[in-house]
Amino acid sequence: MIKNKFSQNFKQKTGNLKIEVLAVWFAYRDSRTPWYAKVWLALVAGYAFSPIDLIPDFIPILGYLDDFILLPLGVLLAIKLVPKEVMDESRIKAKDWIDQRRQKPKNFTVTILIVLIWILILIIIIRYVLKAFVFGKRNPKTYQ
Repeated sequence: MIKNKFSQNFKQKTGNLKIEVLAVWFAYRDSRTPWYAKVWLALVAGYAFSPIDLIPDFIPILGYLDDFILLPLGVLLAIKLVPKEVMDESRIKAKDWIDQRRQKPKNFTVTILIVLIWILILIIIIRYVLKAFVFGKRNPKTYQ
């Protein structure tokens, strides 16, 4: 009984998040949305519709951190930045989009940004490893 209620509640929350993310995307495209909100909306919607995650899901616990914590918090802040009437209209458009079973938008710009972040992280790790284990083992007498 409790498990069934939990799964129903979970499905409802994820369905609501899907609508909210799409609504954020529609609000971003609306001309009545302030510029500062558009910056945040672009980041949130772009990340949500990116084919890859900043933190891959196969990493235990942390992999789902962005899906269950970061994305909902980003959406929540986005909703607070957008005028209420724009957000209400965007939710209606999002529900219609889902009812028509259209595919979610794709954002390859954020995908490229995420790939660049991962490359930067790898470069930092490689430099640290090289510094600690390869160049750090030199004999101090050679520098005298």
